[in-house]
Amino acid sequence: MYAIVATGGKQYRVQPGQVLDVELLDAPEGTRIDLGDVLMINTGEHVTVGHPHVAGARCVVDVLGRTKGKKIIVFKYKAKVRYRRKTGHRQKYSRVIVREIVAA
Repeated sequence: MYAIVATGGKQYRVQPGQVLDVELLDAPEGTRIDLGDVLMINTGEHVTVGHPHVAGARCVVDVLGRTKGKKIIVFKYKAKVRYRRKTGHRQKYSRVIVREIVAA
């Protein structure tokens, strides 16, 4: 059984027991939350596709903590005028584990 879930502007294929990093959620570590934007559920026997979401379906996840992605370097440069700016960015993520997928 798996589902397609939308959170943080991205879509993820999830199944129970899977650990994944999603865009930063406003939930403290150790809490259980529901991701209600389930776009599709595959139970093995049949597939349910939402229009745009599957009514009554939800994905229950536990927040394991917060993490950061790899560093991205931003370098601005203009030739012949001695203009150089170097900055970096690390995106923040929430690490979650999928506990169950509840169909309608």
